[in-house]
Amino acid sequence: MRHLIAGLAAVAAISAPALAELEPGDTAPDFTVEGFQAGEAVSFHLAEALEIGPVVVFFFPAAFTSGCEAQAASFAEAIDQFEAEGAQVIGITAGNTDRLADFSTQHCASAFPVFAIGEGMMRDYDVGMLMRPGWTSRTSYVIDQNSTIAMTWSEMNPYEHVDRTIAAVRALNAE
Repeated sequence: MRHLIAGLAAVAAISAPALAELEPGDTAPDFTVEGFQAGEAVSFHLAEALEIGPVVVFFFPAAFTSGCEAQAASFAEAIDQFEAEGAQVIGITAGNTDRLADFSTQHCASAFPVFAIGEGMMRDYDVGMLMRPGWTSRTSYVIDQNSTIAMTWSEMNPYEHVDRTIAAVRALNAE
């Protein structure tokens, strides 16, 4: 029994997200990133995107891992809901970034872009995994048009990120 408890604790520690993330009301750091949509190279600049509408940024640990595949597919399935609310969705990771072109077509269904980041942006958004250096935590942000964090959700289970972010975007539009 002691070995089982120790094993479960080790798994939890390895997958633990960063201890702190940006909170609602914080200013979202501006960024420009390079990545892929539908297998094609694209770039994204937050300040430019916010001129159009709110942005949903979901960080995920690594391309081609089961939870990240499920999370990306969930966002792809819901992309029409986000677009109907005037929001852009982007995925960002620091893990397995050499495979993002394929990930953008296979698991994102070409519905939104995915981008690679380095240590600087991981620090700016507080999304580095404590026990898995070089990977990002599973953290979603909704950023309003004033560059303010409207919602933060950090949870390794990939399934609530879409519901929580679409609810936050709808709440922004209701204001």
